[in-house]
Amino acid sequence: MQKLVIASNNSGKLREFQFLLQPLGIEVLTQAQLGIAEAEEPHFTFVENALAKARHVSRLSGLPALADDSGICVAALGGAPGVLSARYAGEPKSDQRNNEKLLRDLHGVADRRAHYYCVLVLLHHADDPQPLIAEGEWHGEIAHEERGDGGFGYDPLFWLPELGRMSAELSRDEKHAISHRGKALRVLLEKLKDL
Repeated sequence: MQKLVIASNNSGKLREFQFLLQPLGIEVLTQAQLGIAEAEEPHFTFVENALAKARHVSRLSGLPALADDSGICVAALGGAPGVLSARYAGEPKSDQRNNEKLLRDLHGVADRRAHYYCVLVLLHHADDPQPLIAEGEWHGEIAHEERGDGGFGYDPLFWLPELGRMSAELSRDEKHAISHRGKALRVLLEKLKDL
């Protein structure tokens, strides 16, 4: 596989994938570079949404596609925002409004446990009957206020007790070593080696 299309327009995710896939010598293209619009994400599970996005991009590009569906799941909110993480505060998508809504929803709540979840789906072609699927989780807590200017999404609120820092305070290398997406991508790379 020499070329791969990433089924996302999220600039933070794109930077992470390009950085993590660079050592493999795979040319990473984005769906925006190919003029492909975002796919619908109507499903209630991360894996179904990732599969739909990968099939959409692979079908329109004629190339292998990698899709990610990920989000933050908060224990006290029954797993919400979950698959709605990017649009938690509605349209248009806004990290800042999502973070503000999450803080409002957790106001006065003692249980701040949360985890990021990521599922990756890689298709060699649009009708690939055996998609490669990998997943990763990253556990922490939701802080009471934002801190740090790195990362994206809920990173300024994602507290890592074992490190005493927010996700948004980690360097790119530190984050990739322990994040949900970094874990899922390492699992996926191991599966690719076995092909």
